[in-house]
Amino acid sequence: MQDQENLSEIKIQDQKIMENSELSIFEASIPIIILVGLLAYNVFIFGDDSLSGSNQFILLIGGAFAAIIGFRNKVSFSRMMDEVAENVKSTSSAIFILLMVGALAGTWLVSGIIPTMIYYGLQILNPTIFLPACLIICAVISVATGSSWTTSATVGIALIGIAGALDISLGMTAGAVLSGAYFGDKMSPMSDTTNLAPAMAGTDLFTHIKYMSYTTVPTFIVTLIIFIIIGLTLSVNGDADTSAMLADIDKAFNINPWLFLVPVMVIALIIKKTPPLIALLAGTLLAAIFALFFQPQIIMNIAGATELTFNSAYKGLMTAITVDTAIATDNEILAKLFTAGGMAKMMGTIWLILCAMVFGGIMDAIGALAKISSFMLQLFDSVFGLFASTVFTCIGLNFTASDQYLAIVVPGKMYSKAFKEKGLAPENLSRTLEDSGTVTSVLIPWNTCGAYHSGVLGVSVGEYFIYAIFNWLSPFTTLLFAAFRIKIRQLAAK
Repeated sequence: MQDQENLSEIKIQDQKIMENSELSIFEASIPIIILVGLLAYNVFIFGDDSLSGSNQFILLIGGAFAAIIGFRNKVSFSRMMDEVAENVKSTSSAIFILLMVGALAGTWLVSGIIPTMIYYGLQILNPTIFLPACLIICAVISVATGSSWTTSATVGIALIGIAGALDISLGMTAGAVLSGAYFGDKMSPMSDTTNLAPAMAGTDLFTHIKYMSYTTVPTFIVTLIIFIIIGLTLSVNGDADTSAMLADIDKAFNINPWLFLVPVMVIALIIKKTPPLIALLAGTLLAAIFALFFQPQIIMNIAGATELTFNSAYKGLMTAITVDTAIATDNEILAKLFTAGGMAKMMGTIWLILCAMVFGGIMDAIGALAKISSFMLQLFDSVFGLFASTVFTCIGLNFTASDQYLAIVVPGKMYSKAFKEKGLAPENLSRTLEDSGTVTSVLIPWNTCGAYHSGVLGVSVGEYFIYAIFNWLSPFTTLLFAAFRIKIRQLAAK
């Protein structure tokens, strides 16, 4: 997730929910129906290439239809643009983080950090235990850092590389990585969404974490069991090629355990609550320095120089940080792993986020988000119905507003009174906000989280969706608990 400092900067807790009494639920739903239809057709035509630009334009078309409905309901163009500007502003930190992650990936490749992780990982992680190990490793790192974003950008990238070397499905691996990353993100007191959800619902942080564990831990255990079963039945060809692959890695890079110092220091900085931008910049610069000492030949090759001088070192490192870089190797699998796109690789993801913010901003400005939330609240009268309405609203806002913070803030404000009227303690609401708002954001390609993680890991949402078991199972778990009245705390007055 984004950092706590960014959360305080944009003051999303105080964000106003735009309402428009003249807007009907039918009108509010029209842009969503059009968007879904156009996206479905776009994916049918372009397949995986739809995220290369056509989906971005479809989001703008959806925003245009929302604007037309806004004009019909007396919403000014300036108001729409103001809300779009606020949405874009709220993602500025995420955009800079994306750029820095691209830079970090480039220097971590040319310094040998990622190849070293892959080298030792191939010796430790065999295909049978690989997926459960991914889940557990990422859960631990994410609990420690409070950030699924940092987890993906560090150990996530390395684990994807190891999976490629072992011939394990990258979709499965990304699903395991994200399942573990979002478990830690939900349960860590350092996570911004873990702080935001109880603030919206009206409870305290540690009550929220304790109450959330009732649904989160069983979901994680089920996810772990499924990945263990998948691992036991996995049939891959990676074992036979491991020895040759290790030799090829050793031939291309100077493999040295001292290179692990850089990721350890980055994780330590995050644990110490250093803003992610600073931590990622530090990791990029440290990796650049390590590259000069451990991989001077690679830096010279990138720069097209015959000796390492200040100019050639500068050119080689800046190339790795900013644009495409490929390390020469005769191994076809490693050739794919030993490439990085630098900051330039992240521009497609940034483009997607900006277009999503246009659609979400206009939908908010015309009052469509508030109208849909109010409509959902009126559909159900039972306790289970209230939980279901909250879940569907959170997921719907992740889909339409393209931002997980809005998927927590808007339902948190809309439903807090309804939960109290039903005699339900606020931790019921805060738990539901996280079980459905936080974790499902990564399952939507144009959501900031889905765009980020698919861009960083190099695996499309369509490839990892079914394997991000923890993420799509969490809303079902919270509904199951609500249906059978398991751990549904009542207000003391009741």
